[in-house]
Amino acid sequence: MVCQYKLKTHLLILLTAIYEGAFSSWKICMVHLIPGFTISMEAVPGWVPAVGFTLLPHAGGVLGATITKREIPVWYESLQKPSWHPPNWVLAPVWGTLYTSMGYGSYLVWKELGGFNEKSVVPLGLYAGQLALNWAWTPIFFGAHKMGWGLVTLLLTTGTATATTASWYNINRTAAYLMVPYLAWLTMASALNYRIWKDNRNKKQPE
Repeated sequence: MVCQYKLKTHLLILLTAIYEGAFSSWKICMVHLIPGFTISMEAVPGWVPAVGFTLLPHAGGVLGATITKREIPVWYESLQKPSWHPPNWVLAPVWGTLYTSMGYGSYLVWKELGGFNEKSVVPLGLYAGQLALNWAWTPIFFGAHKMGWGLVTLLLTTGTATATTASWYNINRTAAYLMVPYLAWLTMASALNYRIWKDNRNKKQPE
């Protein structure tokens, strides 16, 4: 029980730090844009958390795009892929939509639970965990060319995202429904990753 309490406390501190860090970054940007600008957490307009939570998942997507932009035309194109694999041009709009949906869903949960508190540790902690795994997949699969570890990461992401959705369902059903397209895409991506790993694991790939 003591360990469980400490874990919840540490997760709560981490989640709060992430949010306050995002707020501080926004405040710094505003100070540069508007000299003398000042605002406290309590005075933040209601739309700011909504925008912050919605945009947060895109941070990893933007960083991942710097890797995929380099690797897709050369390494990824050299891989044997099943006929049903999605064309490369759909990846950016699909992920943009999915990141927006999950981000807004996390805001709905945060708002419903009254911010970062003991009740939000599990639903938002699971969300943060699946998001971290999601961000890790691109450097592993595209950056390091580790197709097997990429599959493991995707399966962990899918499991954690499923747990996130289940934990959100009784808090805010709209938030849970916003995760459904993401779960469907993860299922397809896991199957695709498996086929790519299976069909290319014994082939020497260009570095």
